[in-house]
Amino acid sequence: MHRIIYDCDNTMGLSGRDVDDGLTLLYLLGCDDVVLEGVTLTHGNGTIKEVYDNTVRMFNDLGIKNIPFYKGNDIISDKVSEAGVYLADMARKHKGEITLLATGSMTNLYEAYLYDNEFYKNLKNIVIMGGVTEPLIISGVKIDELNLSCDFKASLSLLTSKADITILTGNTCLQALFGEEEIQRLMDIKGNKVIDFINENIKGWYELIYKSFGFKGFCNWDCAAALYITNPELYETKTFSIYPTLEELKNGFINIKSYEDNGYNIKMPLKIKDLKKFNDLLIKSWCNVKNL
Repeated sequence: MHRIIYDCDNTMGLSGRDVDDGLTLLYLLGCDDVVLEGVTLTHGNGTIKEVYDNTVRMFNDLGIKNIPFYKGNDIISDKVSEAGVYLADMARKHKGEITLLATGSMTNLYEAYLYDNEFYKNLKNIVIMGGVTEPLIISGVKIDELNLSCDFKASLSLLTSKADITILTGNTCLQALFGEEEIQRLMDIKGNKVIDFINENIKGWYELIYKSFGFKGFCNWDCAAALYITNPELYETKTFSIYPTLEELKNGFINIKSYEDNGYNIKMPLKIKDLKKFNDLLIKSWCNVKNL
Protein backbone atom coordinates (compact mmCIF):
# COMPACT_ATOMS: atom_id res chain seq x y z
CA MET A 1 0.00 0.00 0.00
CA HIS A 2 1.34 3.42 -1.00
CA ARG A 3 0.80 6.26 1.48
CA ILE A 4 0.93 9.43 -0.64
CA ILE A 5 0.66 13.16 -0.12
CA TYR A 6 0.05 14.95 -3.40
CA ASP A 7 1.54 18.44 -3.83
CA CYS A 8 0.12 20.00 -6.98
CA ASP A 9 -1.02 23.08 -8.91
CA ASN A 10 -4.47 21.89 -9.94
CA THR A 11 -5.99 24.05 -12.69
CA MET A 12 -8.14 21.38 -14.32
CA GLY A 13 -11.13 23.12 -15.87
CA LEU A 14 -9.72 26.66 -15.91
CA SER A 15 -9.62 28.22 -19.37
CA GLY A 16 -6.29 27.78 -21.12
CA ARG A 17 -4.74 25.84 -18.21
CA ASP A 18 -3.41 22.30 -18.05
CA VAL A 19 -5.61 19.49 -16.72
CA ASP A 20 -3.07 16.86 -15.67
CA ASP A 21 -2.94 17.67 -11.94
CA GLY A 22 -6.68 17.11 -11.59
CA LEU A 23 -6.49 13.90 -13.61
CA THR A 24 -3.66 12.73 -11.38
CA LEU A 25 -5.64 13.47 -8.25
CA LEU A 26 -8.56 11.42 -9.56
CA TYR A 27 -6.20 8.61 -10.54
CA LEU A 28 -4.85 8.43 -6.99
CA LEU A 29 -8.39 8.43 -5.56
CA GLY A 30 -9.30 5.45 -7.73
CA CYS A 31 -6.23 3.31 -6.96
CA ASP A 32 -6.96 0.40 -4.65
CA ASP A 33 -3.33 0.30 -3.47
CA VAL A 34 -3.06 4.03 -2.64
CA VAL A 35 -3.93 5.82 0.57
CA LEU A 36 -4.09 9.50 -0.34
CA GLU A 37 -3.31 11.14 3.00
CA GLY A 38 -3.81 14.70 1.83
CA VAL A 39 -3.29 17.29 -0.90
CA THR A 40 -1.12 20.39 -0.66
CA LEU A 41 -1.64 23.16 -3.17
CA THR A 42 1.10 25.20 -4.78
CA HIS A 43 1.55 27.65 -7.65
CA GLY A 44 2.74 26.89 -11.17
CA ASN A 45 -0.06 26.42 -13.68
CA GLY A 46 -1.76 29.30 -11.86
CA THR A 47 -1.47 31.48 -8.79
CA ILE A 48 -2.09 29.84 -5.43
CA LYS A 49 -5.50 31.58 -5.27
CA GLU A 50 -6.48 30.19 -8.67
CA VAL A 51 -5.28 26.71 -7.73
CA TYR A 52 -6.98 26.79 -4.32
CA ASP A 53 -10.31 28.14 -5.59
CA ASN A 54 -10.31 25.64 -8.45
CA THR A 55 -9.62 22.72 -6.12
CA VAL A 56 -12.45 23.83 -3.82
CA ARG A 57 -14.73 23.83 -6.89
CA MET A 58 -13.53 20.37 -7.93
CA PHE A 59 -14.00 18.88 -4.47
CA ASN A 60 -17.47 20.44 -4.17
CA ASP A 61 -18.58 19.31 -7.63
CA LEU A 62 -17.49 15.74 -6.98
CA GLY A 63 -18.45 15.62 -3.33
CA ILE A 64 -14.92 14.84 -2.16
CA LYS A 65 -15.06 15.15 1.63
CA ASN A 66 -12.58 12.62 2.99
CA ILE A 67 -9.33 14.15 1.67
CA PRO A 68 -7.86 17.17 3.51
CA PHE A 69 -6.21 19.88 1.41
CA TYR A 70 -3.97 22.76 2.40
CA LYS A 71 -3.03 26.06 0.80
CA GLY A 72 0.57 27.06 0.10
CA ASN A 73 2.23 30.41 -0.65
CA ASP A 74 2.98 31.90 -4.06
CA ILE A 75 6.50 32.74 -2.84
CA ILE A 76 8.58 31.84 0.18
CA SER A 77 7.54 34.14 3.01
CA ASP A 78 8.37 34.65 6.67
CA LYS A 79 5.17 32.83 7.58
CA VAL A 80 5.21 29.16 6.66
CA SER A 81 2.00 28.21 4.87
CA GLU A 82 -0.48 25.67 6.17
CA ALA A 83 0.71 23.38 3.37
CA GLY A 84 4.32 23.60 4.52
CA VAL A 85 3.40 22.92 8.14
CA TYR A 86 1.19 19.97 7.16
CA LEU A 87 3.93 18.40 5.03
CA ALA A 88 6.55 18.73 7.76
CA ASP A 89 4.24 17.44 10.49
CA MET A 90 3.07 14.43 8.50
CA ALA A 91 6.60 13.47 7.47
CA ARG A 92 7.75 13.68 11.08
CA LYS A 93 4.79 11.75 12.52
CA HIS A 94 5.06 9.00 9.90
CA LYS A 95 8.80 8.89 9.37
CA GLY A 96 9.85 6.71 6.45
CA GLU A 97 6.25 5.94 5.43
CA ILE A 98 5.11 8.81 3.19
CA THR A 99 5.76 9.15 -0.52
CA LEU A 100 5.48 12.77 -1.63
CA LEU A 101 4.31 13.28 -5.20
CA ALA A 102 5.11 16.84 -6.34
CA THR A 103 3.91 18.12 -9.71
CA GLY A 104 3.98 21.91 -9.36
CA SER A 105 6.51 24.34 -7.98
CA MET A 106 8.73 23.05 -5.16
CA THR A 107 7.78 25.96 -2.86
CA ASN A 108 5.77 23.94 -0.34
CA LEU A 109 8.57 21.38 -0.03
CA TYR A 110 11.13 24.08 0.66
CA GLU A 111 8.88 25.70 3.25
CA ALA A 112 8.43 22.34 4.97
CA TYR A 113 12.22 21.99 5.05
CA LEU A 114 12.66 25.48 6.52
CA TYR A 115 10.05 24.61 9.15
CA ASP A 116 11.74 21.27 9.92
CA ASN A 117 15.25 20.66 8.58
CA GLU A 118 14.66 16.90 8.84
CA PHE A 119 11.71 17.07 6.42
CA TYR A 120 13.38 15.62 3.33
CA LYS A 121 14.95 12.81 5.38
CA ASN A 122 11.67 11.97 7.10
CA LEU A 123 9.91 11.11 3.83
CA LYS A 124 10.05 7.61 2.38
CA ASN A 125 10.74 9.08 -1.05
CA ILE A 126 9.88 12.00 -3.31
CA VAL A 127 8.63 11.66 -6.89
CA ILE A 128 8.50 14.86 -8.91
CA MET A 129 7.38 15.84 -12.38
CA GLY A 130 9.62 18.57 -13.71
CA GLY A 131 12.85 19.57 -15.32
CA VAL A 132 14.39 18.89 -18.70
CA THR A 133 17.65 17.28 -19.77
CA GLU A 134 17.40 18.66 -23.30
CA PRO A 135 15.14 21.16 -25.09
CA LEU A 136 11.45 20.26 -24.90
CA ILE A 137 9.99 20.31 -28.41
CA ILE A 138 6.33 19.75 -29.35
CA SER A 139 5.46 19.85 -33.06
CA GLY A 140 8.58 21.90 -33.72
CA VAL A 141 7.78 24.41 -30.96
CA LYS A 142 10.16 24.78 -27.99
CA ILE A 143 8.25 24.66 -24.69
CA ASP A 144 9.55 26.36 -21.55
CA GLU A 145 9.98 24.20 -18.45
CA LEU A 146 7.74 25.21 -15.54
CA ASN A 147 7.86 23.13 -12.36
CA LEU A 148 11.53 23.42 -11.39
CA SER A 149 12.08 26.87 -12.86
CA CYS A 150 9.16 28.76 -11.28
CA ASP A 151 10.83 28.53 -7.84
CA PHE A 152 14.38 27.56 -8.72
CA LYS A 153 15.75 28.25 -5.24
CA ALA A 154 13.30 25.77 -3.76
CA SER A 155 14.20 23.28 -6.49
CA LEU A 156 17.90 23.57 -5.68
CA SER A 157 17.19 22.89 -2.02
CA LEU A 158 15.29 19.72 -2.89
CA LEU A 159 17.71 18.39 -5.50
CA THR A 160 20.72 18.83 -3.22
CA SER A 161 18.99 17.30 -0.17
CA LYS A 162 20.29 13.75 -0.73
CA ALA A 163 16.73 12.48 -0.29
CA ASP A 164 15.41 9.49 -2.26
CA ILE A 165 14.25 11.37 -5.36
CA THR A 166 12.80 10.22 -8.66
CA ILE A 167 12.41 12.79 -11.44
CA LEU A 168 9.97 12.38 -14.32
CA THR A 169 11.32 15.00 -16.72
CA GLY A 170 9.30 16.80 -19.34
CA ASN A 171 11.25 14.86 -21.95
CA THR A 172 10.03 11.53 -20.57
CA CYS A 173 6.50 12.74 -19.93
CA LEU A 174 6.11 13.76 -23.57
CA GLN A 175 5.60 10.03 -24.14
CA ALA A 176 2.48 10.04 -21.93
CA LEU A 177 0.12 10.94 -24.77
CA PHE A 178 -3.59 10.75 -24.08
CA GLY A 179 -4.81 10.76 -27.63
CA GLU A 180 -7.96 10.86 -29.74
CA GLU A 181 -8.72 7.19 -29.12
CA GLU A 182 -8.53 7.60 -25.34
CA ILE A 183 -10.66 10.75 -25.41
CA GLN A 184 -13.32 8.86 -27.37
CA ARG A 185 -13.20 5.99 -24.86
CA LEU A 186 -14.02 8.48 -22.09
CA MET A 187 -16.84 10.02 -24.10
CA ASP A 188 -18.36 6.57 -24.60
CA ILE A 189 -18.59 5.94 -20.84
CA LYS A 190 -22.03 6.97 -19.60
CA GLY A 191 -23.47 7.39 -16.14
CA ASN A 192 -20.19 7.78 -14.23
CA LYS A 193 -20.01 11.01 -12.22
CA VAL A 194 -16.20 11.24 -12.29
CA ILE A 195 -15.93 10.47 -16.01
CA ASP A 196 -18.63 13.07 -16.74
CA PHE A 197 -16.60 15.59 -14.73
CA ILE A 198 -13.41 14.69 -16.61
CA ASN A 199 -15.08 14.96 -20.02
CA GLU A 200 -16.49 18.36 -19.17
CA ASN A 201 -13.22 19.73 -17.79
CA ILE A 202 -10.69 18.46 -20.36
CA LYS A 203 -12.58 19.50 -23.51
CA GLY A 204 -11.27 23.06 -23.63
CA TRP A 205 -7.72 21.89 -23.05
CA TYR A 206 -7.48 19.31 -25.83
CA GLU A 207 -9.20 21.73 -28.20
CA LEU A 208 -6.54 24.33 -27.34
CA ILE A 209 -3.75 21.78 -27.88
CA TYR A 210 -5.16 20.91 -31.30
CA LYS A 211 -5.34 24.58 -32.23
CA SER A 212 -1.80 25.25 -30.97
CA PHE A 213 0.07 22.11 -32.02
CA GLY A 214 -2.11 20.29 -34.53
CA PHE A 215 -2.68 17.00 -32.72
CA LYS A 216 -5.76 15.65 -30.99
CA GLY A 217 -4.95 14.86 -27.40
CA PHE A 218 -2.58 16.08 -24.72
CA CYS A 219 0.39 15.01 -22.64
CA ASN A 220 -0.52 13.57 -19.26
CA TRP A 221 2.64 14.92 -17.65
CA ASP A 222 1.72 14.54 -13.99
CA CYS A 223 -0.09 11.22 -14.37
CA ALA A 224 3.22 9.81 -15.58
CA ALA A 225 4.76 10.61 -12.20
CA ALA A 226 1.84 9.05 -10.31
CA LEU A 227 1.95 5.85 -12.34
CA TYR A 228 5.66 5.53 -11.63
CA ILE A 229 4.74 5.16 -7.94
CA THR A 230 2.01 2.59 -8.50
CA ASN A 231 3.43 0.76 -11.52
CA PRO A 232 7.21 1.26 -11.79
CA GLU A 233 7.44 -1.81 -14.04
CA LEU A 234 5.94 0.29 -16.84
CA TYR A 235 9.14 2.35 -17.02
CA GLU A 236 12.71 1.92 -18.10
CA THR A 237 14.54 3.67 -15.27
CA LYS A 238 18.17 4.57 -14.66
CA THR A 239 20.09 6.19 -11.83
CA PHE A 240 22.06 9.35 -12.61
CA SER A 241 24.26 11.77 -10.77
CA ILE A 242 22.95 15.28 -11.27
CA TYR A 243 24.79 18.58 -10.79
CA PRO A 244 22.14 21.26 -10.17
CA THR A 245 22.95 24.97 -10.17
CA LEU A 246 20.69 27.96 -9.61
CA GLU A 247 21.50 29.37 -13.04
CA GLU A 248 20.52 26.18 -14.86
CA LEU A 249 17.41 25.65 -12.72
CA LYS A 250 16.13 29.08 -13.79
CA ASN A 251 15.40 27.23 -17.06
CA GLY A 252 14.51 23.94 -15.37
CA PHE A 253 17.63 22.28 -16.77
CA ILE A 254 18.99 19.17 -15.03
CA ASN A 255 22.64 18.55 -15.75
CA ILE A 256 23.43 14.82 -15.97
CA LYS A 257 26.54 15.20 -18.12
CA SER A 258 29.08 16.71 -15.76
CA TYR A 259 32.23 14.74 -14.99
CA GLU A 260 32.63 16.22 -11.53
CA ASP A 261 32.51 13.87 -8.55
CA ASN A 262 30.13 15.88 -6.35
CA GLY A 263 26.82 14.93 -7.90
CA TYR A 264 23.55 13.90 -6.27
CA ASN A 265 22.09 10.51 -7.14
CA ILE A 266 18.50 10.44 -8.43
CA LYS A 267 16.37 7.92 -10.30
CA MET A 268 15.08 9.00 -13.69
CA PRO A 269 12.55 7.02 -15.75
CA LEU A 270 13.47 7.39 -19.41
CA LYS A 271 10.83 5.41 -21.27
CA ILE A 272 7.20 4.35 -20.87
CA LYS A 273 7.31 0.76 -22.07
CA ASP A 274 3.60 0.25 -22.76
CA LEU A 275 1.52 3.37 -23.42
CA LYS A 276 -1.69 1.40 -23.98
CA LYS A 277 -1.43 -0.21 -20.56
CA PHE A 278 -0.53 3.19 -19.09
CA ASN A 279 -3.74 4.74 -20.42
CA ASP A 280 -5.81 1.65 -19.58
CA LEU A 281 -4.72 1.96 -15.95
CA LEU A 282 -5.66 5.65 -15.89
CA ILE A 283 -9.14 5.08 -17.25
CA LYS A 284 -9.74 2.06 -15.02
CA SER A 285 -8.76 4.04 -11.95
CA TRP A 286 -10.90 7.06 -12.89
CA CYS A 287 -13.88 4.72 -13.29
CA ASN A 288 -13.08 3.21 -9.91
CA VAL A 289 -13.29 6.45 -7.88
CA LYS A 290 -15.93 5.90 -5.22
CA ASN A 291 -16.88 6.66 -1.62
CA LEU A 292 -16.16 10.35 -2.05
